[in-house]
Amino acid sequence: MVPEGGLSGGTVPAPLPENALALGVRPGPAVASLPLGQRDARAALAGFGESCPKLLLREDLTGLTRPADWNSACAAARGWSPADAKGFFTQYFEAVRVGDSRAFATGYYEPEIVGSRTRQPGIEVPVYGMPSDLVRARAGDAQPLESGRMPIGRYDEAGRFVPYFERAQIEQGALEGRAPVIAWVADPVEFFFLQVQGSGRLRAPDGSVTRIGYAGQNGLAYTGIGKVMRDRGLLGEGPGQYAGSMQGIMQYIRENPEAGRALMNENRSWVFFRELTGDGPLGAMGVPVRARGSVATDPRFVPLGAPVWLDLDRAEADGLWVAQDTGGAIKGANRFDTFWGAGDDARLTAGGMSGRGEALVLVPKGTLGRLGVE
Repeated sequence: MVPEGGLSGGTVPAPLPENALALGVRPGPAVASLPLGQRDARAALAGFGESCPKLLLREDLTGLTRPADWNSACAAARGWSPADAKGFFTQYFEAVRVGDSRAFATGYYEPEIVGSRTRQPGIEVPVYGMPSDLVRARAGDAQPLESGRMPIGRYDEAGRFVPYFERAQIEQGALEGRAPVIAWVADPVEFFFLQVQGSGRLRAPDGSVTRIGYAGQNGLAYTGIGKVMRDRGLLGEGPGQYAGSMQGIMQYIRENPEAGRALMNENRSWVFFRELTGDGPLGAMGVPVRARGSVATDPRFVPLGAPVWLDLDRAEADGLWVAQDTGGAIKGANRFDTFWGAGDDARLTAGGMSGRGEALVLVPKGTLGRLGVE
């Protein structure tokens, strides 16, 4: 997934952002009344437990909870029997509705594409690590963002702060000598979609696998090319239109190479990577995200580490998830991106995921009373 960049630099006092507390929350149904299956509950219990070390230290941007509020649940999770996982959530959590609680969910996965740590014939598209000149503007050198933070960019030869190189410039070689190349891949189209996912696996011709994950971003806004295609009438079910899924978008790019390249360049954002070790891609909390258990959210509206209940018109995405990730396109209340793991099935499910329904956020019991919510 593509979390927000975290480069250091000058800051100014940030205005209070809109968050769940400002938007308004209401009590949800009793957790015991949710149709939570034991398998689903066991996976959520494991994911919640993995999140606890970070959850107890993080500032909650939603305004709903404080780190200490999670102490009891996290302490219990360490020794709780998976055989009674549903009982854990029933005992320690209460459900809240954020705003109107109407949810929209998409999907993401961990791609595996042809690539190698070394450049080889046919494997010649560079995978860049973080550039040395990518920085936050010093206070006074640029207009602050809406969040109050200074923008990300670079200082040019005259010492002026300017936006960083965009996708088209990078593909034309703007980063040569400015950023390390950590690997090489064979297919620029597959690599584009790996950047959208934020992490992936590179499989070399000898069968070895290198896992890469998000390291940073060039500071330019993400543009979803699916929306661009939809606005232009290229996606749909009519003659000459393509399926409104990742697979349909990729088909259009393959069949229209020049127009497809121009379309990809409309997403000026570029993601930089680092090599990962461990048993899974890392989410925004710094813990591995798990297939069919982790979900990306906007941390202003869902506390990172909190369980989330989804009831959608896509039954495969129904159930309990744990908010462990964020995303450049995952903004606003009740917006979710469900993680499906790796492989062909994950790719198919994630690429076509578009579900609407209801979302509940699970917070420690007593949260609503402390906030004075009836």
